[in-house]
Amino acid sequence: MISHPNIDEAAVIGIPDLEAGEVPEAFAVRHGGVTSEEVIEFVTRNAPPPNNLSGGAEFVDEIPKSCSGKIVRRFLKEKGIKKRL
Repeated sequence: MISHPNIDEAAVIGIPDLEAGEVPEAFAVRHGGVTSEEVIEFVTRNAPPPNNLSGGAEFVDEIPKSCSGKIVRRFLKEKGIKKRL
């Protein structure tokens, strides 16, 4: 997904799903006019089937990171769960 020309940063987390148990959802920082559907289609074309974004794609202003630069997936997971409720 990061190889997409309109995506600056990205992170993928697993979110709960009743049928599959957990599905991947992407959070991305974009520039330009890319839509979430275009990102999902791009990943579907360029990644193996288990990596498809069946949980969707959402755009954020920034990917939360710790002081050492690691992605804080806990914040993204909370955001993804709240969105599904």
